[in-house]
Amino acid sequence: MSGPASKCLFVFLAILLSTISVVAQTQVRLKLADGSYLSVDDAWESPDGIWYRRGGLSNILPKERVKKIERIEPQAPAAEKPANDDDHFEVSEARPAPTNKGTFDGPTWIYLKGGARVEADSATQSPDGVWYKRGGMSIFLDAVRVDRVELEDTATAVAGSGKKDRGWSTGRAGLDTLIRQNGNKYNVDPYLIFLVMEQESHFNTHALSPKGARGLMQLMPGTGARFGVRRPHDAAQNIAGGTRYLRELLDKFNNRVDLVLASYNAGEGAVIKFGHQVPPYAETRNYVKKISKQYKRTTVRTRKPTSEPSK
Repeated sequence: MSGPASKCLFVFLAILLSTISVVAQTQVRLKLADGSYLSVDDAWESPDGIWYRRGGLSNILPKERVKKIERIEPQAPAAEKPANDDDHFEVSEARPAPTNKGTFDGPTWIYLKGGARVEADSATQSPDGVWYKRGGMSIFLDAVRVDRVELEDTATAVAGSGKKDRGWSTGRAGLDTLIRQNGNKYNVDPYLIFLVMEQESHFNTHALSPKGARGLMQLMPGTGARFGVRRPHDAAQNIAGGTRYLRELLDKFNNRVDLVLASYNAGEGAVIKFGHQVPPYAETRNYVKKISKQYKRTTVRTRKPTSEPSK
């Protein structure tokens, strides 16, 4: 082929290849409600929530957790501008890079965005996030969740080297106290309460879901009323109600943590409907997997509060 036809075909192919190259480089990220960003391969909205694909896996987030889906087109290199140029440019907010990259050998505190923190035996930090070890488990936290990582003070670690509660904090002493008090009162491991609360509301007392779940432990109105919660955004009432609900689920499902978490997310009716198994809902299975991995227990029984006196 020669002449004008071949030239047109050549131009068409060049444009096509250029377009494919640009699409391949398009960055997709989710701007989350807490102001952080989550980089993904692709994302789309559905009536159930915001679906996103990352590393070959598809996950879903509730719509209230995502402010918007951002698609950032690659920009051509900017031409060199004179020193006295007065133009103003809008600079897009970059994904925050974690600080103190490296390996942390020994007791380590991992500080999360929003003020919460968890204690680890050791940790390794990279631009993607933090792998940390607790007991025999290795757990990953995405960089968008991490504020900083610090080695625990040597003197503090030595002083607390005996039997102690599993290290965690919401970042607010009052909330920590309420969690421990209710855990001991209703015989629920405070660390389990902490993990459920972190997943449900990120410790936001004013949290409200599209389905009507309210407060720190995201109690539905019916559940709150069942446990005497008249002011769901009151931290003390909400934590007490949520802890009593966890205690009821632990009793109902013979202390099976996976079934308790599945019931908390999807309702105990769904767990019973599927033969006392975790329902085959993607959101529920991700919820159970995530909390169970942090708790280091999936189908085994919960531990009693560590402060409970020995018999």
